[in-house]
Amino acid sequence: MKVAKWVCLLVLVLFGVFLTWKATDIPAQTGHEGHGKTPADTQPAETEPAQKDASEAEDPFEGLTMESLEKEGKMKELGPGTVQLSPERQQMIGIKFGSAELRRLEKVIRTTGKVDYDEKRLVTVSPKIGGWVEELFVDFTGAYVKKGAPLLTIYSPELLSTQEEYLVALRAREAFSKSPFPEVASSGDSLAESARRRLKLWDISDEQIRKLEETGEVSKTLTLYSPYEGFLLEKMAYKGMNVMPGMALFRLADLSVVWIYADIYESELPLIRLGQSASFKIPYLPSESFKGKVIYIYPSLDPKSRTAKVRLEFPNKKGALKPEMYADVEIKIDLGRKLAIPESAIIDTGLRQVAFIDHGSGNFEPRDVKLGVKVENYYEVIAGLKPGERVVTSANFLIDSESKFKEAMGGGGEHAGHGGH
Repeated sequence: MKVAKWVCLLVLVLFGVFLTWKATDIPAQTGHEGHGKTPADTQPAETEPAQKDASEAEDPFEGLTMESLEKEGKMKELGPGTVQLSPERQQMIGIKFGSAELRRLEKVIRTTGKVDYDEKRLVTVSPKIGGWVEELFVDFTGAYVKKGAPLLTIYSPELLSTQEEYLVALRAREAFSKSPFPEVASSGDSLAESARRRLKLWDISDEQIRKLEETGEVSKTLTLYSPYEGFLLEKMAYKGMNVMPGMALFRLADLSVVWIYADIYESELPLIRLGQSASFKIPYLPSESFKGKVIYIYPSLDPKSRTAKVRLEFPNKKGALKPEMYADVEIKIDLGRKLAIPESAIIDTGLRQVAFIDHGSGNFEPRDVKLGVKVENYYEVIAGLKPGERVVTSANFLIDSESKFKEAMGGGGEHAGHGGH
């Protein structure tokens, strides 16, 4: 402020000297021109006012009034790098304005996803007894298998003997039940229940056991029914094949629910949360949109693409989503009401993010701001601005260059700030 006062005093002194010189110079010229002339000759020419205006237009101190100097002092109080532009200059460089406002921000992350099987719905069908495949009812890959549908029949000597043991146990239970001794009657029940339990453990259905009890005839083969529903992915069973207990014969996939794997960039990963809703669109079915949710975020990044995989779960009742299919994924994230400014208001130097604040009267102050997430054409403002503050959204790079020039001149540049150069 002391430097400003000395500059103002020096300008006023020079201005007074200039006025004194003008006052003494004009009479001298008039007296010299009037020597030996008539009164008519001494009359000032009509062109003198024009000459006077021309001389005044060239005056280097034109416009340096106390009011303008006070504005310069006020401008310096706004902060370093503040520039002042006249309305004409603002119009010439095309300045436009926006404002910091509270608005609801919704971030939309768009990526590409790939459909895959739901691992929890992949099942393998295996027999619990050994034997030979007599009949094969599901005999090609891709077939749709309903729950409870017959898969194959197995001839098993062990199963045959167990059925016979169960029939013997039933006859023994009937005979022992007539005994006057309770211990003998209960032993018959235990023997029959033990044989029945073995049949159940081999996946013999209640209906098959009931038929065995009613007819009293053993079945040569066991029909293996599907405990699950889905598409047949793999078929390892063939007619006449010898199978062992636990051998994988069929592999099924239930596609009523599918997983979709999507790649999320490292910068967007902090916004992803479990349970967030997502939508999935197929390019050749634009009218259909599938709704799902985030169920897993992988803990590592791909070192080349700098992305992490996210697993999404989607209902697929109509079966339109098929494994290995690619489509467009959108994850919408509601950020709530946040203070935001237009993207064009920010000058990003790599180390700083700067916005120019309009203080009125042509004063523009550069201010560092701290930004959050970018949503469409807006930046979330974390610090540096208040709601309602006016910011420059166009020609701010030109203002920035003038501001840097002023700072480089050591805070001077009054002429640049005052005249808008």
